[in-house]
Amino acid sequence: ILIDTYPITEVSKSHLRQQIAYVPQEPVIFSKSVVDNIRVGRVNASLAEVETAAKLACAEEFIKDLPHGYNTLLGERGLLISVGQKQRIAIARAILRDSPILLLDEATSSLDAISENAIKTAIDNISGNKTIIVIAHRLATVKNADRILFLEKGKIENEGSHKELMRTSNKYQKLAELQFL
Repeated sequence: ILIDTYPITEVSKSHLRQQIAYVPQEPVIFSKSVVDNIRVGRVNASLAEVETAAKLACAEEFIKDLPHGYNTLLGERGLLISVGQKQRIAIARAILRDSPILLLDEATSSLDAISENAIKTAIDNISGNKTIIVIAHRLATVKNADRILFLEKGKIENEGSHKELMRTSNKYQKLAELQFL
């Protein structure tokens, strides 16, 4: 694995961690306001920067519908918002962090189709200037990726774009058919 042409073994762990924004399958939402939860990405961010990150993460619409907008307290573990909304808050947080690498670990695994589409749109919104690594079982989540590593039993089975894998990998093609792609 290379990070800006340097073998990952030559990059310090602390430097590597500074380069990555991480969105887990189940993001941590604090019993604070929306703005405070997004500012976890960068605590000194202005409200305008928080709003821009929320817009890019496709979170602005639901935030504006909350009782106090960005100042709405989300309750313990984000009790007052849906799983998809939590994911979009976490993505806004990662956008605000502005790291060159964004790692999404099963970020759409428990979402409905509308929320999943919002997450895919958010990924598309920021993909131009970042390396985005998406770990997903749902092929719809990675269908537009430049490069897909198709793993089976922990080993790379095949790699390429969605179109290439549909032509060259019977297993990928069968999985895509099962997932209605």
